[in-house]
Amino acid sequence: MGRIKFNWNLEKILGISAMSISFITLVIFIYQTNLMSKQNYLSILPYIQVSTSNNPADNSFALRLLNHGVGPAIIESVTMIYDGKPTDLTDHNNEILPYLISLDPALDSIQNYSIATLNKGIAIPANSAYSFLEVKNSLKDYSLLTSALFRLEEQGLDYEIVYRSIQNERWMVNNTSDGPVKLD
Repeated sequence: MGRIKFNWNLEKILGISAMSISFITLVIFIYQTNLMSKQNYLSILPYIQVSTSNNPADNSFALRLLNHGVGPAIIESVTMIYDGKPTDLTDHNNEILPYLISLDPALDSIQNYSIATLNKGIAIPANSAYSFLEVKNSLKDYSLLTSALFRLEEQGLDYEIVYRSIQNERWMVNNTSDGPVKLD
């Protein structure tokens, strides 16, 4: 058997070195891309909170969704729970006031209010607020709404809001959670 003899010259050494460096660079590039993807995924975390703004001096009361997180929060569903019975807000045109009126018909007399829908797909940008019920400039309407809400909450009025990030991670907040609870 004959021995295979390698003829190493400068061109072959440089060629093999260039290919080796290219391969190592490719491996490092793939690793860095993977790290960047994981970092991006972890950096998008919407953090929804239901907030009440109550100002008796101005006779104003507001219910808002606040997004204290990073990235938009996209509403998937809003469920109201009263007396143990869940009701999807879509049954009330995705508005909170018609739902509250169904529980306390006296609220139908409120005149100075503004409402917004809580439709599926509404995106709440990071560091912003979305007001979905507000009463102002009327002592009668302010008193009626705040007393009805207080009474309904004592009787077990609850909510559950499911939302997602732009990366389709899903969370849920309700009136008993300390913060968003990750789903899935």
